[in-house]
This record gives sequence, C-alpha cells and structure tokens, in this order.
Amino acid sequence: MLGLFNKKANTLLGIDISSTSVKLLELSCSGGRYKVEAYAVEPLPPNAVVEKNIAEMEGVGQALTRVLAKAKTGVKTVAVAVAGSAVITKTIEMEAGLSDDDLENQLKIEADQYIPYPLEEVAIDFEVQGLSPRNAERVEVLLAACRKENVEVREAALALAGLTAKVVDVEAYALERSFALLAEQLGSGDDDLTVAVVDIGATMTTLSVLHNGKTIYTREQMFGGKQLTEEIQRRYGLSVEEAGLAKKQGGLPDDYDSEVLQPFKQAVVQQVSRSLQFFFAAGQYNDVDYILLAGGTASIPDLDRLIQQKIGTQTLVANPFADMALSSKVNAGALASDAPALMIACGLAMRSFD
Repeated sequence: MLGLFNKKANTLLGIDISSTSVKLLELSCSGGRYKVEAYAVEPLPPNAVVEKNIAEMEGVGQALTRVLAKAKTGVKTVAVAVAGSAVITKTIEMEAGLSDDDLENQLKIEADQYIPYPLEEVAIDFEVQGLSPRNAERVEVLLAACRKENVEVREAALALAGLTAKVVDVEAYALERSFALLAEQLGSGDDDLTVAVVDIGATMTTLSVLHNGKTIYTREQMFGGKQLTEEIQRRYGLSVEEAGLAKKQGGLPDDYDSEVLQPFKQAVVQQVSRSLQFFFAAGQYNDVDYILLAGGTASIPDLDRLIQQKIGTQTLVANPFADMALSSKVNAGALASDAPALMIACGLAMRSFD
C-alpha cells in the first residue's frame, strides 16, 4: 500500500526532496499549538534530482545523511511526497458498508479500469470521502495511484541515511495541510477565500489555487530561481556554488540589482500573471483574493510588493511558522528566511498529528 492516507504514526520528520535541496522539519504539538523542534536544509549535487525524479540515489542519500546531522534530531521515521504529476487520483463509487479490507480487494479488481499502467507496477491507496450524493447505498472513494518506482526510489534514498518512510504523500496534499496554517493568518474569517499559492522552486513553478482550503487547480511550468543563479554565473564568471551563495548573501557588483535582479523579478511577475491567466481561462473564476508566494525564490526582497503592484492582488510571502513556538536549537532568523521554501516539508511534518 502507498501510505498516502496513513493513519496516525507518532512523530514523523517532514522531508521534502526538491530539485536543488533536501529540507527537513520536525514539529511537536501541545495544546493545539505547534512547535518547531528541528529543521535543516542541505543542498543537493547538481542534477541529483531532475524534474522531481531522483536521478542519483547516492548523492541524495548523502545529502539526507548531512541534513539529519545538521538538524540534530533522533527521529528516524519520515513522511515524504511524490509530485502531483506522478499521481493519478479519481473519485469512484463503491457500495456502502464494506470493510476496509473488502473495499481494498474490490478496488484491486476494478482499479485497472481507472489506471493506465499494469497494476503490478502501481502503488494504490484510497480514502472513503462519504456517502454518494446520488445514491445513499453507495460511498464516494478517492482512489490514488502512483508508479511503484516513484515510491521505491524515495524509500531507497532515505534508507541510505538510515531513515524509514512511514508515509508517502502527494505534494499538493502536503501544501493544502500547511496552507491551513496560513488561512488563519489571512484573518478575514471568510471561508469563501480563493487563494493562489505560487511555489517558485529552482527549476519549476507550481501554481496551486485553493478555494475553501481545497485545491481546485494546479499547473506546473518550467521556470525558477535557477535562471537567476545562471545569470549571476554568466555575468560575473562565478561557479554554481559561488553564484548560489552570492544570491543569498549579497556581495555582488553594484550593477547586480539593476542589470540582473530587476529583470529576473519582472520575469517572475510575468510568470505569475501568465499562470493566473491560464487558471482564469480554465473556468468559473476571474479573480483570486490573495496571492501567496512560496519556494526559495519567494524570499527575494520586495518581490511580493512588485507582484501586488503589477497584478493588483494582495500578495504575501508564505510563512507557516508565524504562530509556532521554536525550540532553543532552531535559529529563528534562518527559519524565517527559509520559511517560504518549507511549505511542503511543513505539510509533511504535520502528518504526525492527523
């Protein structure tokens, strides 16, 4: 079984394996308030992960070993995610009153109608959503399927660092879970919010539109912070590592802001605007209430202001930790600057408390 909807499993580390880094987060919860117990981010070797697929197991395993040491955590069980594009989900109707085992057996018989891969190559999970609105004798079941190799390669990389995957989630569901923390910060008390979360990673930008806290639209496109790193490299003759560091820490020549950073910020605005246009063209919405920026690129100073100014929609940088307590070993400043890139890791860590 693919643990997409696993029931309670004590403390889990949320580990997000992205295309350029491994992000680890450990949360605890008492009296309804979350606390960040440990967190760390470790860069990955170039091309170890390509378009969300692990290409070099060794490199990822070593980065996981380092991120674990950096975070100083003793927890060995993990929730990881596969990309939404790797998962097929379908809501189907089954007869009501079946036990989980009967449902599972029935689904295995019927699943090949819904899944375009041979069943022996697929990990399947399901969750009963409730009674069918059309027929009280049937229930709606959400079926999720993912190619086993996508799950197994993550489990194998974690095993190299002595970690065990207890839950394999889907990035979109992890994002939804951490979005619930942000919805409170938006503070309008209005359930009817439509919010565009723009996650700008190194190579890919994902737009997820949530209405009432549920994902109603996602779109991935090839664009990300790597373009800024490459431009810094090209213009100033730096290595990838030097360019990545300079991007974060500064110290570049005076023309950097006007010649490199501003054009990149304009390109981000165009990408966000274009993604939203695709969403509006797709259906019944022609507006969103908020834009939330996530991913490493969201930390670029004033990017939120520029997007708000150009698109005219209130724009905020996502920080799922704004209302959380921090353990003494967590560096508050570092966490604040990494926060927008930790949305998926946060949603995964929250699986400990389902």
